[in-house]
Amino acid sequence: MSNTDKRGGSWALVTIACRNILRNKRRTLFCISAVAIAVFFTVFMQSWMAGMIGNMEKVVRLFDTGHVSVVSARYEAEKEYYPVWFPVAGGLPAAELERLALGVEGVRAALPRISAYATLQDSTVKHAVLWGIRIRDELALNNFNLTRRDDGLAEGRYPEPDSNECAVGYRMAEKAGLKIGDRIPLKTVSAQFSDKMWSPVITGIFQFDYLKYDEDVIIADFARLQRLLVLDGGTQQLFIQAEKPSQSRAISGRLKTLLGEENAVRDWRDNYMVILMRQSMLILSLVYFLFIIVASFLIVNTVVMIIHERIKEIGMMGSLGMTRAEIVRVFFFEAVFLSVLGSLAGCTLGGLVAFVFSFFPLDLTFFTGGGLKEFPMSGTFNLSFNPAILLQGFILGVAISSICTLFPSLKSAFVEPVEALRR
Repeated sequence: MSNTDKRGGSWALVTIACRNILRNKRRTLFCISAVAIAVFFTVFMQSWMAGMIGNMEKVVRLFDTGHVSVVSARYEAEKEYYPVWFPVAGGLPAAELERLALGVEGVRAALPRISAYATLQDSTVKHAVLWGIRIRDELALNNFNLTRRDDGLAEGRYPEPDSNECAVGYRMAEKAGLKIGDRIPLKTVSAQFSDKMWSPVITGIFQFDYLKYDEDVIIADFARLQRLLVLDGGTQQLFIQAEKPSQSRAISGRLKTLLGEENAVRDWRDNYMVILMRQSMLILSLVYFLFIIVASFLIVNTVVMIIHERIKEIGMMGSLGMTRAEIVRVFFFEAVFLSVLGSLAGCTLGGLVAFVFSFFPLDLTFFTGGGLKEFPMSGTFNLSFNPAILLQGFILGVAISSICTLFPSLKSAFVEPVEALRR
């Protein structure tokens, strides 16, 4: 039985490790700071990316997919052109589609929508997208402006139901010199492939804080656009809102069975940008992993220096009866304690920053230079404060730093006591 076992076993080794840490406070501070900085940036960047992905997913669900989207399979093949001549379910009336969708378990609302390209006449802006929605129903479920969390109106009002009115984005209004009360002469193509001329009155100017819509979209009442495009009561798209987002996969499966193969039913998680961003998180996690390894080398170097500086002390430990395993544990405990303290400090600081900026939105255009038109994100986003990210950062910091110091700790066990005392 060794002397340390007689005096208290592992607790005695822990005590020795703690005393060693306190001997050189400057060195200890440097080690803790290195791990803390690495863990802080890991937590901060994961909160940043989670916030950006959450922002993008909200935009995708609100404007592009709902929780589940239903379109004709032929429309899906040509959706970049917004063809209105491929209605859902072969032109089944929108009211009947809504009734069928609302009968599916977990569906909260079913909203028909229409999107169609339009050519503007007598305007510096030549092209736009007509977006036909039932505005009151949409606003009862959604906040169009995700930053202010309101209806998105900058001035005026949205079009009345079945009216010859429209609302335009503030960026389009600025570019074309439009104001409330002006008419917008435009031309679009109906479901019968005929040109349709329309000149709605602008009743409102909106700001969704989503550049693509603020610059390119004209909002019209769904029923008015449905008649203009000769859809005969049908709809081009049906957006489903679930009671819970987690139910979307089950809802899409039920709707596929209900509506048949001639219709494309898509879950929001199948959106290309959602998949791309979630995959990018895996790549970034690897970057964070490597970042912590690099920071851990400061602890590795410190442990090596400690072994070199205390070579005689190691020899004395061996001569007093400490086994090689106990010497390894002393130095390993030191490294673990430094890793724990550094990871705890990094998680605390990173969590505090994430918590504060989960309430105060960051201006994304400031970091990107404003080039977000084709990217489904609003102009601002909040960091994501998630205890799971903090726990992951802490465990990752402690585990990697401790593993990285295992080799230099083992090195201390192979210092012969006699040789060490001679140095």
